[in-house]
Amino acid sequence: MRRVDIKNARSIGDGFPTYVIAEIGINHNGSIDIAKKLIDAAIKSGCDAVKFQKRTPEICVPKDQWHNERETPWGKMSYIDYKKKIEFSEDAYGEIDRYCKQKGIDWFASCWDEPSVDFIEQFNPVIYKMASASLTDFPLLSKVKATGKPIILSTGMSTMEEIHSAVKHVGLDKLMIAHSTSAYPCVPNELNLRMIVSLRELFPNNPIGYSGHETGLATTEATIALGSNFIERHFTLDRAMWGTDHAASVEPEGMSRLVRNIRDIEIALGDGVKKVYDSEKEPIKRLRRVHLTK
Repeated sequence: MRRVDIKNARSIGDGFPTYVIAEIGINHNGSIDIAKKLIDAAIKSGCDAVKFQKRTPEICVPKDQWHNERETPWGKMSYIDYKKKIEFSEDAYGEIDRYCKQKGIDWFASCWDEPSVDFIEQFNPVIYKMASASLTDFPLLSKVKATGKPIILSTGMSTMEEIHSAVKHVGLDKLMIAHSTSAYPCVPNELNLRMIVSLRELFPNNPIGYSGHETGLATTEATIALGSNFIERHFTLDRAMWGTDHAASVEPEGMSRLVRNIRDIEIALGDGVKKVYDSEKEPIKRLRRVHLTK
């Protein structure tokens, strides 16, 4: 059966409600208050989880970019100082952990380097998400695999050969695979949503989902009919906020609509078995002239 069990007695896969993830990422702009507002908005929207990103700037930022100056809401500063400023501390993540547990919503993170895995592991997350950029980073994949937690492997900017190599490296146990195109925002003709069907055929026992970076909601909603078991969209309080990911994110009203439409689609898909509903019996009497069955 296509299924992965996570903490809190929840399962992701066929036959279970679509697991909806609000990707906060770095859209908190280094503010715990903004992070809490995003968590609250995700809960109100009906999301199942919020996700953050964790980096060790000295590892993840190329050294030739460290001293590039950048205009920020805190004034002009070097790129490395900016990246450090938007990283939450241990105390901040501790507050996020307590807040999410109190509110009853799952949280986890994409770790972009090995020390970040050790950092996040202290909070015992329900899942680890591997960013598309990390799909070929086998030491990092091994580090996350060693935690024993379920893994979501995002497949943007990757060839099929690279996807198969990554899947072979981490193994199929507790693995979920997300189709994605790593353009921000992504234009419709590059979304290639039928890859969800292809991934379902290639990995018949693993939940398959979608990590979207497009504008609008309809294309994300369409993935439910194609078999997505989980959905991830970047989430922001305001798309006009300063920062790299806000423009390709969904605002609270849009996220509420997305979740509502996903739940309607799940119900509307039915079981694929043709039946005559009670609501059709009166129209049969009024409209059908020839009856072939009794």
